[in-house]
Amino acid sequence: MDRQTDRNKIIVRTSIIGILANIFLAAFKAVIGLTANSIAIVMDAVNNLSDAASSVITIVGTKLAAKEADKKHPFGYGRIEYLSAMVISLLVLYAGITAFVESVKKIIHPETPDYSAVALIIVAVAVIVKIILGRYVKHVGKTVNSDSLVNSGEDATLDSIISASTLAAAAVYLIFHISLEAWLGAVIAAVIIKSGFEMLRDTLSKILGERADAELARAVKETVTSYPDVSGAYDLVLHNYGPDAYQGSVHMEVPDTLTADDLDKLIRKITIDVYMKHNVLLTAIGVYSINTKDPEARAARDSVSKTVMKNPYVLQMHAFYLDKAEKTIRFDIVVSFDAKDRQEVYRDICERVQKEYPDYRLQIAMDTDFSE
Repeated sequence: MDRQTDRNKIIVRTSIIGILANIFLAAFKAVIGLTANSIAIVMDAVNNLSDAASSVITIVGTKLAAKEADKKHPFGYGRIEYLSAMVISLLVLYAGITAFVESVKKIIHPETPDYSAVALIIVAVAVIVKIILGRYVKHVGKTVNSDSLVNSGEDATLDSIISASTLAAAAVYLIFHISLEAWLGAVIAAVIIKSGFEMLRDTLSKILGERADAELARAVKETVTSYPDVSGAYDLVLHNYGPDAYQGSVHMEVPDTLTADDLDKLIRKITIDVYMKHNVLLTAIGVYSINTKDPEARAARDSVSKTVMKNPYVLQMHAFYLDKAEKTIRFDIVVSFDAKDRQEVYRDICERVQKEYPDYRLQIAMDTDFSE
C-alpha cells in the first residue's frame, strides 16, 4: 500500500509541475502570437493549454485509480489510469487536427507575421523549458510506470519541436522575407496527429490486454522454482488491473510423494514470496504431479519428450505423468502462435505418441503461451 501511495504522490507532484509550467508558457505565447500576428505561436500556446489539461486529467485519473476495491469492482480501479491515458491521446489528436485546419486556412488566406526580438527570445526560452519538462515528465512516467505521464512527456517533447520550428520559420522570414508559417504549421500538425494516433493505439492495446512483461514472467517463475520440491513452473497467466497491479495463476510440477498438507504449506509460502518480491498476487497455484517412484515412467517421459519436441512448432512439454494402473499418459504441450494450424500440430503430436504407446489412453492438453 505504501509503495502505491508513494507512486501516486510522485505522479500528482509531477503533473502539478507540468500544469504550472504549461499555463505560464501558454499565457506568454498567446500574448506574443496575437501581437506578432503569428498563427504558429498562437497554435503553440493552444498546445500548452492542452498539455496543462493533460496533466489535470492525469491527476484525476490517478486519484480515481487509487480508490479501494468494492463490491462492484472487486479488482480495484487501477485501469482508470489507462482510460486517462486514452483521453490524453485524444486531446493530442484533437490539438493536431485543430492546428492542421487553422494552418490550411492560413495557407489559403495568408497573413504577414510581425516578429519582434522579445517575442523570439521568449519562444527560444520556451523551447528549452519544454525540452527539460518533456524529458523530466517522461522519465518520471517510465520510472513509476505511468502511461499518462509518459504520454504527457511525449506531448511536451513534440511541443518543443513545434516551438523550435516556429523559430526556424521566423528566421527564414526575417532573412529571406518568405513566410513559411502556415506550411510549417500544417507539417507540425501532421506530426502531432501521427503521435496522437500512436499514443491512442498503444493505450487501447493495454486496455484490450497485452502479454505480460517477459522479464516479470521469468522472475515469477524463478521464484516459484526456487523451492526444492518444485521442478518446473508453467502456464503462468497474469491479469493486469492497472500499472504494476497484477493477479494471476501458475501451475507447478511437484513430486507425486507430497501430501495435501505438504502442498498446502508449499503453496502458501510461494504465494507470499511472489507477492513480496514481485507485487504479483497469485490467486491460484495448480499442481502437476510427476513420476518419482517408477524408473520406467521417467524413461517414458524422456522418450515422449523427444518425440514431441521434433515438431518445430512445439515450444514446450510439461506435466507428464504415466499411470500404469489406468493405462493413461497425460501431459501438456505449448504450441507456437507461428504455426499455420495449431490444431494440426496437436493432432500430429497425438498420432506420433499414440503410435509409440498404442496400449495407453492419451490425455494431451494444448496450452497457450501467455507470458513468454
